Amino acid sequence: MAEQQAQVLRESRDGDIAILTLDNPARRNALSLEMRLKLTEALRRLDGDSEVRALVLTGTGGHFCAGGDIAGQGSGSLTDGRERFRMTHEMVRLLVRCSKPSIAAVEGWAAGAGLSLALLCDSVVAGEGAKFSAPFGKVGLIADLGLLHTLPRRIGEGRARQMLLYGETMEAKEALATGLVDRLAPDGGVLEAALERARLLAAAAPLPQQLTRQYLWRGLDEALDWEREAQAALMTTEDHAEGRNAFLEKRAPRFAGR
Repeated sequence: MAEQQAQVLRESRDGDIAILTLDNPARRNALSLEMRLKLTEALRRLDGDSEVRALVLTGTGGHFCAGGDIAGQGSGSLTDGRERFRMTHEMVRLLVRCSKPSIAAVEGWAAGAGLSLALLCDSVVAGEGAKFSAPFGKVGLIADLGLLHTLPRRIGEGRARQMLLYGETMEAKEALATGLVDRLAPDGGVLEAALERARLLAAAAPLPQQLTRQYLWRGLDEALDWEREAQAALMTTEDHAEGRNAFLEKRAPRFAGR
């Protein structure tokens, strides 16, 4: 299997399947701006590669992605936030509109933006020890990267409401039972299990797949447009600054509602 090294993102091939690996294990593959930009570039290129028939997205170090890179985020202005989400949403739209179906291979944590990223894939294969959470409120933010659209469609609005409002962790077996993930595999065997599923997608007729996926992703654009404005505004609030500082200082936040 030929492999090309890249900072924070690795790309490899298994036949006609492209494997994109988030590669910042020291930070549990936190989805930094640099990582988002590299994913955007890779997805754009792979979309036009006729030799690729399916994508697998995974992470190194025993984790998928522990969320956004809070340490490198900063507050910034409303304009800064809107531009950040314009770039991030380019990555989101490329992943869901890509001509290649995608599978998330999740071991360890898929939290926050990591959960959002996994649910942008067409299938989710998870390890038996995988953990899922959406603790955006703990840093004074709403769920982003389309999670307000994808999570209710996966597990129903009632369960999604509980995950989003409480930020509690869902273990792998419950995630399978609720439909958050599609298949479980033994820890250490998740990538191979995802590749097995990807080979089935790669062997199918591509045009019906593309049209089916296009239909099922209807409504996401509207959610992203709303999210961009709401999240960019929240990133300028005192509560977000307090949530970010509390996270970095490993203490409970003290929110004031402003």
